[in-house]
Amino acid sequence: MFARKILVVEDEKIIASNIRKSLEKLGYLVSEITKSGEYAIKKVAENHPHLVLIDICLAGEIDGLHVADIIQNHFHVPVVYLTEHSEYKTLHKNQLSEPFNYIVKPFIESDLHFVIEMTLYKHQSKKILYEEKQRLTAIINSMGYAVIVTYTNGRIEMMNPIAELITGWKESEAFGKDLVEVVNLVNKDVGETIENLTTYVIEAGEVFNLPENCTLITKDGQEIAIGDNVAPIRDRNGNITGVVLVFQDITKRKQTEAQLIRNAFYDGLTELPNRVLFLDRLRQTIERSKRRSDYYFAVLFLDLDGFKEINDRFGHGIGDDFLVAIARRLESCLRGGDTVARFGGDEFTILLEDIKDITDATNVAKRIQDSLRLPVNLNGYQLSATASIGITWNFTNYEEPATLLRDADIAMYRAKRQGKATYAIFS
Repeated sequence: MFARKILVVEDEKIIASNIRKSLEKLGYLVSEITKSGEYAIKKVAENHPHLVLIDICLAGEIDGLHVADIIQNHFHVPVVYLTEHSEYKTLHKNQLSEPFNYIVKPFIESDLHFVIEMTLYKHQSKKILYEEKQRLTAIINSMGYAVIVTYTNGRIEMMNPIAELITGWKESEAFGKDLVEVVNLVNKDVGETIENLTTYVIEAGEVFNLPENCTLITKDGQEIAIGDNVAPIRDRNGNITGVVLVFQDITKRKQTEAQLIRNAFYDGLTELPNRVLFLDRLRQTIERSKRRSDYYFAVLFLDLDGFKEINDRFGHGIGDDFLVAIARRLESCLRGGDTVARFGGDEFTILLEDIKDITDATNVAKRIQDSLRLPVNLNGYQLSATASIGITWNFTNYEEPATLLRDADIAMYRAKRQGKATYAIFS
């Protein structure tokens, strides 16, 4: 796999040198190091790096935030902010609100690696989502739009065949009826009917974009997600003579967006949250615990004992089915607000929120062990497995998910050394 190019924008020479060493050690290619925002923009245009690491309080005529904005919006290159802890407190609410787009100095290599990989992953996911939206829009446009025209009093003057198809009304039936009677729209975000579209557009004299989650209730009661706008119709003198509603069925686009989001955050085999979603929830939980001194949570790192033997003996198909069955078992051992994720292979992670103490976590571990002892019936085979479980909880002030997971992983290996089919608490 080719090394990703990273441009470093840091005006402190020693820090910049250390960052270069860390990045190269992690397998990245440092295309350039600069302390100038203007020069950084020039280098992005010339070299097209995969990512830019930039000091948020860069000295010079253009500050780091402005430079980053240009890089992201004009060159579509992802940016990770480098910030001091004092700057982070000041800027966090506005500029650093998006997860995984910054790292606080000083930092360890594993945290730097995690933030860079997450930023690259998010950038790629957004790119895929954007391209899919563009493709779907082109398809829908080639098929045509639904069009309904009204008089200034809101009565329907005409509607085209696609509008007939989507609404379920024939033009002959709808002619002369009030737009609200034929086009029953609901804003799903607030659960309210959208009324007086014609009146609003005529009084405002401007285009009205339908809400993001706008639903059309058809003549036979079906709900269809639609999108587009309502615009005034003007004569040569600029006088409004009516209103035109242009819309399209965007149900497929909504489903595609939902599926893309699901693919990005859920494991395709077990349908459990994946590593990305688990880390995001863990980060939110850590932030929550900082605001409440009495808020405790625990992380369990679970590795199946003997899963390789099941794969080798019965094949990967049975192995996959077994992992799915284990996922359901793990879910059954947790409360509704807890999270179990497939971290990779036969490794699972569990986040227990708002617990009283470590006993709550060990009780869950025991419950999991009891559940796993019950055999799983697959294709006539009675299969079972145990698990080694590592447990850690916020008895110390964890700052980063990676650190907490590292400790849970250490405890899991301790459980393996103790003979497997047991749990160990990190200390």
